[in-house]
Amino acid sequence: MKRPTLRRLREYSPRDMLVVGLPLLLLVFAGFWLASRYIQPAPPDTLILSTGGEGGAYQRFAAAYKDILSLQGIRLVERPSAGSLENLARLRDPATDTDAAFVQGGAARVQENDELLSLGVLYNEPLWIFYRAELGSLTQLTELRGARVAIGPEGSGTRHLALELLHANRLEPQQLKLRKQGGPELASAFMKGQVDAAFAVGPVESATIWTLLHTPGLRLLNLSQAEAYTRQFPYLSHLILPRGAIDLSTDSPPQDTHLLATQATLVVRDGTHPALISLLMQALSETHDKPGIFQKTGEFPRAASADFPLAPEAERYYKSGKPLLQRYLPFWAATLVDRMIVMLIPLFAILIPLMRIAPGMYNWRIKSRIYRRYGELKFIEVELEADPGRLTRAEWHERVDAIEHDVNHMTMPLTFTDMVYTLRMHIGLVRKAIDRNVTAP
Repeated sequence: MKRPTLRRLREYSPRDMLVVGLPLLLLVFAGFWLASRYIQPAPPDTLILSTGGEGGAYQRFAAAYKDILSLQGIRLVERPSAGSLENLARLRDPATDTDAAFVQGGAARVQENDELLSLGVLYNEPLWIFYRAELGSLTQLTELRGARVAIGPEGSGTRHLALELLHANRLEPQQLKLRKQGGPELASAFMKGQVDAAFAVGPVESATIWTLLHTPGLRLLNLSQAEAYTRQFPYLSHLILPRGAIDLSTDSPPQDTHLLATQATLVVRDGTHPALISLLMQALSETHDKPGIFQKTGEFPRAASADFPLAPEAERYYKSGKPLLQRYLPFWAATLVDRMIVMLIPLFAILIPLMRIAPGMYNWRIKSRIYRRYGELKFIEVELEADPGRLTRAEWHERVDAIEHDVNHMTMPLTFTDMVYTLRMHIGLVRKAIDRNVTAP
């Protein structure tokens, strides 16, 4: 005994199913292919971050990011550099594998072909100008004329900023004895008597800044013209270091000190994977939203960027926080689901509607075959009424038999059986009409 399923399948015409199903199948494949063009590849498991010099704040924050990213299975590789200018050079060089880099505000010179995006402002970066106490109480940069001044190594944002400020005071390099020292070696240079003053940029938590603030015999230049600098250099802001903010027990500093500050940003390449940017934004938020001497809780990071446009993923994060899926799923699962959602679009937009349309199209094709036989039968009736004698009775019956033969060999589902039997009944009526109207055998 044949299985019922096989019998039901044999009721369907393979040809009709192919004619109806093949175009619909091609349409579905086209939909999935088109959707696949918009699927982001899986995010890499490694992020290359260009930081700064040894002992600087950039390295300290990179270590914090590394711990946060590692919890989500992303390995952060830190690449030390001379500073912001070298970081930008790495991002712009397609031969390097740098994904992101710290950049000091004002250090960038945006180029026409730049494909760099900002993740926002991370924190204030004060400019600290330390000098030997024996130089007296200095309040202006012009008072450094003739001194040995350390402005940082080539490629650093500190050097770039120092040269701009010195130039604004008409202090040309030949009027100063400029030194390339920077970072942790500054304290040693002061102790050895190699420099009289030094520029340093970074937060209080920076190892370099903290060491210099607690080095005996050094003072912090109190810029009396700080507000004037902010008018000439829009990327700078005027900060006040309150008296005793460094150490209340020693009353350090002994007075309110006026400083200039730029702002640190994190810059990424335009091609950096969106999922990594989203994860970076979470690391920035966890690391930089704490209070400090120059910031309030939740003040940073913030959606601002003077040099490069804000990345779309960063803009969404500042408006809405974590992506919806990452609030409830691990990072790897959220990114997988996010990618698969794109593939569900053809399923709901094409495949499901086609599944509703396909049976109707198949039914229409089966009915059209039946109606075509009705048309042939009707044509015989019209000819028979117009001129019964144009053919013999056998010839008329032969034409009807041909139609009946096709009907008997039509493959179709049981749901159309009533139409087939009705057609056979009409064939019988046409036969009777032939026997009635045609006398010649």
